[in-house]
Amino acid sequence: MTSSEVHLSASRQVIVGVQYLFVAFGATVLVPLLVGLDPSTALFSAGVGTLLFHLVTKGRVPIFLGSSFAFIAPIISATELYGLSGALFGIVGVALVYFVMAGLVRAFGMKFIHKLFPPAVIGPIIMLIGLSLSSSAVKMAAENWWLAMASLATAIVVTLYVKGLLKLIPIFCGIVVGYALDATFFEVDYQSIADAPWFALPQLITPTTFEWQPILFMIPVAIAPVIEHIGDVYVVNSVAEKDFTKDPGLHRTLAGDGLACFFAACVGAPPVTTYSEVTGAMSLTKVCQPRVLQIAAVTGIVFSLVGKVSALLRSIDPAVLGGIMLLLFGTIAGAGVKNLLEHKVDLSNARNLVIVSVTLTIGIGGAVLQLGSFTMQGIGLAAIVAVVLNQLLPKTH
Repeated sequence: MTSSEVHLSASRQVIVGVQYLFVAFGATVLVPLLVGLDPSTALFSAGVGTLLFHLVTKGRVPIFLGSSFAFIAPIISATELYGLSGALFGIVGVALVYFVMAGLVRAFGMKFIHKLFPPAVIGPIIMLIGLSLSSSAVKMAAENWWLAMASLATAIVVTLYVKGLLKLIPIFCGIVVGYALDATFFEVDYQSIADAPWFALPQLITPTTFEWQPILFMIPVAIAPVIEHIGDVYVVNSVAEKDFTKDPGLHRTLAGDGLACFFAACVGAPPVTTYSEVTGAMSLTKVCQPRVLQIAAVTGIVFSLVGKVSALLRSIDPAVLGGIMLLLFGTIAGAGVKNLLEHKVDLSNARNLVIVSVTLTIGIGGAVLQLGSFTMQGIGLAAIVAVVLNQLLPKTH
């Protein structure tokens, strides 16, 4: 244990664990609401996935896994192309990427990963994750601009001016204020909440489509979240003052995330990823004990079994979610720009400019690659193009 880490009694561990789930709650349930999946299933998957992660990492890494925003656009597109079952089966491809990366890191170390996915490749891919659904955010917000702007304004104010743990949950705060205003001045369907049972199993959906096309569709999209995972582990290292890339090893954290994504595919939930919001909460509380994150995971599973929670989440007006999305997707795009700046990617260099420009144009422009019955488009196609250009273009320019 490090000198700065706070050691808690069992009862206080439970309190902080529930608090950590509260930090992750808004983002975890937002993703399934946007892609048409059951938010309770996402909570259940996040809880079980986190426990699986801790099992693979020998219970040493204080990380919570929640729904990944990177897969909102791909799941929507894959559902249109292959149906919901096909999209869920495609998530298996995400797990495969994590497993392959874990093997590569174990065999060759991080240098190989950085060579394959330099900042000039990762930056524009992250930008596309945010920009690809910007039009959807505007359409949802347009259903009721008053609610959308109130939710957006709340999230912005919390992000900029609020301190402490509340600062880490701007999404949750925006949704709460938007919901309250909707209930006060407009109309909320309370009947569905009243009719919902207190105890209800999550809507588990097992994929029945077993085709390689949706898997290949999802594989390229997983590149950015994998790199994000690696970055988050280093941040957790700093907060906990331990080197988890060596013990238990980065290959184990990647494999743990991959196993959690595979479980998500099997139960009908979005892929999961490391949550920087929870890491931020740990930096404030100085509570980095893995057991506390395990308590948060168990609490998520318990919440997923409360039927009225799912009904309450489904009663949120789409405009409220649209307002949050206006900030959220822009923030993700901004993270891509930040990635380029932090790594000092020289865009006056013709090679870098070509990679970034072509990647963004293909992703935003909606380019489609059609090979027989196989289709690739959007972020996935752009990611493949970025990786190929990085390998083929001469580095002398």
